[in-house]
Amino acid sequence: MPHLISSTAMLQTARKNGYGITAFNVHTLEMLQAVVDAAEELQAPLILQTTVGTVKHLGPDYIVAAAATAAKRSTVPIALHLDHCTDYNLLIQCIREGYTSVMIDASMHPFEENVRRTQEVVKVAAAAGVNVEAELGKVGGVEDDIVVADEDALLADPDECVKFAELTGVPTLAPAIGTAHGIYKGEPNIAFGKLEQIFAKVDLPLVLHGGSGIPADQVKRCVALGMAKMNVATELRIAFSNAIKTIFDANPEENDPRKYMVPAKAAVKELAQAKMHLTGCVGRAKDFR
Repeated sequence: MPHLISSTAMLQTARKNGYGITAFNVHTLEMLQAVVDAAEELQAPLILQTTVGTVKHLGPDYIVAAAATAAKRSTVPIALHLDHCTDYNLLIQCIREGYTSVMIDASMHPFEENVRRTQEVVKVAAAAGVNVEAELGKVGGVEDDIVVADEDALLADPDECVKFAELTGVPTLAPAIGTAHGIYKGEPNIAFGKLEQIFAKVDLPLVLHGGSGIPADQVKRCVALGMAKMNVATELRIAFSNAIKTIFDANPEENDPRKYMVPAKAAVKELAQAKMHLTGCVGRAKDFR
């Protein structure tokens, strides 16, 4: 796979065949390399994704260059996604730099405004062959600067999902179904009844946000109900950081980054592979050849 590809066809294929593609938020080159190694070893299609904060921290050109190098060296399909972006100008910049998927998050606005903003992005992205993801309802928790308190989280309405898809032409939809960004304090309360209705009414790949810490049986049920993409962020950061902390606990004077980045990469790779097995995308790279 010599180039980064749009995730539209990837996710349509995944939904059609009843599996999910895991999307990993990466913040460093080592994290990116680790999840790519994980996908390559398991022959799983992969979505790399970055938050707005990571784009501002590293620069979209650096990120695209690293992801494109990974795609060039890999035999599995890889897409690069911008997660939860509210800034139209940054979305356009990332598309121009080479991102192959973007998320316009206008879920904090009234329905009509969410539709309008999503339509704008879909129009530009379609011309560039780039996938678009949008959110309906409000996923709780913290994602960079976007904070949604538990009491403000809203479940997506199935009929609004139908209307939203028709009005915007968005290729992928992230309906809020009771998951949250971050690590759950208790077991997540996923509204499977709502999800079943959305799955029956909307023939689009659906996206599961807040994939860190959802019990395995619930993930599998979500995937069976059309969740063709599952986002994993917090668990990945924790695995990466804990591995580094372990090295410094044992040797506080360590000053060679290679000594602590190698175990950090190994921890990320192990977790990423576990999530790939969970969503059922292991061995599915062959679907895109």
